Amino acid sequence: MMSLPKELRSLLLMGVVSNIVIIYIGIFVNLYIWEQGNSIFDVTWFNLILFVAWGVAYALGSQLLFGRTIRTLYGLSATMGAIAFLVLSLLKLDNQMLWIVCIAVPVGLMQGFFSAGQNISLSTLGKGTDFANYMAISAITGNILNMTVPLLSALVIKWMGYSGSFICMFVFVGLMLLFSTKLPQVSLISYAASKGSFWQEMRIGKVFNIPGARWFILSCLAAGFILQFQGLFALLFTFSVTEDKTEIALLNMMYTFFALVALFLFKKLKFMENRWLTAAVLLLTSGMLLMLVPYPVTRICANVITTMGMFYFVTVWSGDQIKAVSSLGVVQQSRVLVWREWFLCITRIIMLILALGIKDFSSMMFIFLAMLTITCLLTVSFFQTKFGASRKMDNIDLDA
Repeated sequence: MMSLPKELRSLLLMGVVSNIVIIYIGIFVNLYIWEQGNSIFDVTWFNLILFVAWGVAYALGSQLLFGRTIRTLYGLSATMGAIAFLVLSLLKLDNQMLWIVCIAVPVGLMQGFFSAGQNISLSTLGKGTDFANYMAISAITGNILNMTVPLLSALVIKWMGYSGSFICMFVFVGLMLLFSTKLPQVSLISYAASKGSFWQEMRIGKVFNIPGARWFILSCLAAGFILQFQGLFALLFTFSVTEDKTEIALLNMMYTFFALVALFLFKKLKFMENRWLTAAVLLLTSGMLLMLVPYPVTRICANVITTMGMFYFVTVWSGDQIKAVSSLGVVQQSRVLVWREWFLCITRIIMLILALGIKDFSSMMFIFLAMLTITCLLTVSFFQTKFGASRKMDNIDLDA
C-alpha cells in the first residue's frame, strides 16, 4: 500500500471502509428482514426495490460528475448509508412492504452512487504499474474482508444485538463520509464544455457504436438473470439451513475460501478465456440443478459449486466487456457503463418480480427460474463468442 501514490491510497482506503458496510448489508440486513417472518417474498421485495434505486442512483451519479467530483458521489453514498441505518434503528411500521421500501431505497442509492464513483475512478486512473498494484492490493483486501466481516458482524450481533451492530455501521458510514473529503478530485467537468450535457447522445444507437454492440447488450441482459438468481438464492438457501449468525458467517467464510480456490486454479492453469467461461457455465448449471434437490447439505454444496462458477463467470465475462469499452473516451465509457448497469438492473428486476411468487423452494416458479437461468447461461457463451468475433472482424484487438 505504501508504494501506491496518494490518490490511489485514498481510493483503496475508501473502498475498504465502504466494502465493510456493503458486505454487512448483503448478509445481515437481508437476514434481519428474513427473520421478521422467514418470508422469501420479503427478501425478494427488498432486493427488487434496492436494484430500482441502484439503477437510478448510478445514472444520476454519472451525470453529477459533469459538474462535481467523485467526492460528491462517495459523500452521497455515505449519507444514504447513514439514512438506511437510521431507518433500521428507529423506524417501525405496521405495513411490512412499506417498511422494507424505506430500508431498500437508501441502501440502493448508497450502492448506486458508490458504483458510479468507483467505475469512473477506475476509468480515469486505470493506467500503468501503480494501477495494477492497486488492483492487486484491492483484491487481497477484498478477500480478507469477505472472510472476516461476516464473522465479526455475527459476534457483534450476538453480543449487542442488531441495534448494536447498526451503531457500529454508523461509525463506518461516518468514516466513509470523512474519507470522501480526502479523495482525488476526479470528474468529467473538463469534458462538459466540449461534449455537452451528459444526457445528450444517450440514445442506444449513439452510445453503442462499438463492434458487436447487439451481442454486448444481449449478453448484459442474460447476465442480469444469472447474477440475480445466484445472488438471491445462495443467500436464501443459507438462511433456510440455519439462522444462527455465527454459522451463517462461517458458511460465508467457506464460500469465500472456495472462491479463493477458484482464483488459485485460475492463476495456476493457463487456459484460454473461453475455456474458463465454459467451466463457469458447467459449474453454475450443475449447482443450479443441485439446488432442486431439497436437502440442507445439497443446498450448501450447490452454493459452493455456484460460488466457484460465479467467480469464473464474472472474471471472464466482466473482464471481456470492460476490455471492449477501454478504448473509448472517458465520457463515452461513462455512457456505455450507465446503459450496461441499466441492462443488468432490468433483468435483475424482472427476475426478482418473478421470484415474488415463490412460496418455497419446491414451487414451480422456482424450478422455472432455475431453468430460465440455465438457458441464459448457455446463451451468454453464444453471445460472448459472437461479440468476440465481431470485434475481430473490425480488426480491433482489444485484448492487447
